[in-house]
Amino acid sequence: MNADDAAVTETSAEVPEPIVSSMWVNSIEDTNRLLAYVEDAAARAHDWLRTHRKGSLDLFRRLKFDSVGFHPATGAPLNLIEQTNQTWSLVVAIAAARQLLTLHPLVGGFHLAPGAHASLPFDIVSDDGSVVAETFAAVTPANNGKLRKDLEKLLTRPDIPHRYVFFMAPKYPGTRRCEKLERDGVQVWCVDL
Repeated sequence: MNADDAAVTETSAEVPEPIVSSMWVNSIEDTNRLLAYVEDAAARAHDWLRTHRKGSLDLFRRLKFDSVGFHPATGAPLNLIEQTNQTWSLVVAIAAARQLLTLHPLVGGFHLAPGAHASLPFDIVSDDGSVVAETFAAVTPANNGKLRKDLEKLLTRPDIPHRYVFFMAPKYPGTRRCEKLERDGVQVWCVDL
């Protein structure tokens, strides 16, 4: 076992109790708890990165192909490229849930299932079904047509009273409504930590 592998083994023993696949938030404290899991996984991956000493191409190979990172919600081993993607998907969902808790305090809380393999029809669904949201992180909201696709998905459900797209992108700092990006009653918000 080399020093890089030892660092992963050592930090793996410190994995917090995993979150179940269906995340539930009913308060700001719940979002803080979820964010703590994300931060812990990022810290453990950061620790591994600091110990890597084998050269740049070996580093890039390990980041892409080896399970040297950790899933931000469960702590399960994961390649670091995927950890990066999962981290920001989850961070946006958590930030969106915080905003939705403020906007809709009486809906009974929110189920979060961001990502391509989610167990819900939308990334966020209120307990009473009256609020839904899609979430994503990208360099710009137009990347890969993500904003357009999320708006189109939400536009197919005019029966749901409150529909949102939340995104995080570097040129959209802060948390605010982006009315110029909205379509047909679907609100669009940028979020930040």
